[in-house]
Amino acid sequence: MFILKVLIAIVWNIAIFGGLLFLPAGTFDWWRAWLFLGVVEIATIATMIGVFRDNQDLLDERFKPPIQKEQPLSDKIITSLLLIAFLGLVVFIPLDVFRFHLLVKPGAIASAVGLIFFIAGWWIISASFKANTFAIPVVKHQVDRQQTVIDTGVYSIVRHPMYAGVTLDMIGMSLWLESYAAALLAIVPISLLVVRIAFEEQFLKQELKDYDAYTEKVRYRLLPYLW
Repeated sequence: MFILKVLIAIVWNIAIFGGLLFLPAGTFDWWRAWLFLGVVEIATIATMIGVFRDNQDLLDERFKPPIQKEQPLSDKIITSLLLIAFLGLVVFIPLDVFRFHLLVKPGAIASAVGLIFFIAGWWIISASFKANTFAIPVVKHQVDRQQTVIDTGVYSIVRHPMYAGVTLDMIGMSLWLESYAAALLAIVPISLLVVRIAFEEQFLKQELKDYDAYTEKVRYRLLPYLW
């Protein structure tokens, strides 16, 4: 079953990222997108083997839909908007690169930094999964899994490291694929992440024992020394 889930994750990423990048581009002649897709697949396999092979309970949770019955209504709305904003950002990149040309393309150094950002962001997300077996896609109190506060690993640096990784991924993806406009547009899903953090923390303070103490211990939500 684990091997099957690895294959599903690989196919899913090819379908989503490949489809949302190449179809709007109107061409397969885009080496940066092919390299990006290769990095995504290698990173996916590494995360599945390095993290989820030993934590298949979390893997099962990550395979569940992003909208669930136990979810607060506010999180259902925010999650839906966040998914739309993220997918819209991916689609916007090829539209800008091949059609709109809204801003000058990033130079070689800026785009290379973007790829580094993306890889670093993916590593942070994987480290979040490694440290936190309760890092599921939705906000809910996981009573059946005896949820507790996690304050180790990357969670000792910021309270929402997975969102920090996603932020780096969105900006890095845009820069590597040569769209400054998309990097600026990433402010939309990032803003939704900030809103989600506010709702999520309010929920966890009410539902999860010791979360208040955790917020006192780890001061920063998303970016160390900034916020």
